[in-house]
Amino acid sequence: MWPIAPKEPLQAALPEPFAKRVGVLRHLAFLKPASITRGRGLKSIMLHLSYSRIRSMLVASVVISQAVLLAHTAEAIGPFFRRSPPPKSQTVMRPNAPALPDRPPLVPGTGSLAKGVTDDFEDENWKWYYNHPKSSEEQDERMRSPLGRSANRVWFEGPKRGTPDTVQRVALPAPGLEGSEHGLLIATLRGGVPGYVSGKMMQDDLIFDMKRLLRGGMNVSNSPSVVVRVYMPPFEQWENRSGPSFGFRTGCYTHTIITGEDHPNRGEYGLEEYWPGMFICFENGDEQRYEEDGAYIRIRSGRNGGELMGKRIDELGWWTLGIAFSPDGVVHYFASPGVDDLTEEDHITSQYPYGYRTETFKTFFFNVCGQDNGKTWSTPWVIDDPKVYFVPRNQMARQPEANRR
Repeated sequence: MWPIAPKEPLQAALPEPFAKRVGVLRHLAFLKPASITRGRGLKSIMLHLSYSRIRSMLVASVVISQAVLLAHTAEAIGPFFRRSPPPKSQTVMRPNAPALPDRPPLVPGTGSLAKGVTDDFEDENWKWYYNHPKSSEEQDERMRSPLGRSANRVWFEGPKRGTPDTVQRVALPAPGLEGSEHGLLIATLRGGVPGYVSGKMMQDDLIFDMKRLLRGGMNVSNSPSVVVRVYMPPFEQWENRSGPSFGFRTGCYTHTIITGEDHPNRGEYGLEEYWPGMFICFENGDEQRYEEDGAYIRIRSGRNGGELMGKRIDELGWWTLGIAFSPDGVVHYFASPGVDDLTEEDHITSQYPYGYRTETFKTFFFNVCGQDNGKTWSTPWVIDDPKVYFVPRNQMARQPEANRR
């Protein structure tokens, strides 16, 4: 059967001389032997070459020409088929998360300590290099390099929101973990764009460089978790503002429908980054809606992306906070007053944050929040001894449920 020539719109993608040459070659490739021997166009060539040799050469020419034709055609019509991200005003729906599994939560601190993925702040040479002006990519799309970094290369400034204005190794404000004498003080005065006072609540980030220490994150198949001690100061030292004051967060990856407003592949299936964690929030007793000062923990997030009420902070001083990731992609949130190891009794909730099944635990970090008025400091927060744990898959499979700590 004779091949069908491409229609006019496709031929227009090729230069005219080339298109004519393709048509001639295609015609010759499908000539019958009798036509050639009668001298229709190839009489002189037949004097030197056999029919089979000529036909092979012509078929090869047609194959090459068709490949070039397809390349030119794809280039010509490709733009009409490329998808553009949906407008920011259009809601991109996340897939529904599966139901939470009916099993005990994974307790943070379960398994073995990840070697080197910790900081006890006991080194007297511990130092922070601010590298001002700070980054403020989230506010004005300016990431000001080089970023702030600790001398031990364990911590770095968050590029989205910038370094806290105070990052300092200090003596513990009260006895904490046995053998520990120092922690890290983080606080901020100007949490927004450098040189500009917004008068709005802003936050700065201190990020643990787990990616460098582990050459990437940890797959949830290894049941990773992170535990930290946080000092809750007396209420008279808290910033005189209701709302979030401190955040203990994690960075995670999963494959799903991308929903980030500024992501170039928004609305398509791909690798999505998100940041589940918990916030410590203050209730200012000077405000009419509160009878007295108070605080509570708020969880980010539920399966629909909304924040959840956690525990009330009825006693101040040291608290132990933990977040764990089980192989089924569930995130488990824990908190307890004191510095003792976490247990199942300290469980707050387990969630598929934003409806996502977590695949990779990339890192953890801390937010410190303030009013950004250039006058009042945020609440002074002291953290101590953050550690990452994991359970290798084969070990988790061997061990009885009751002996996994």
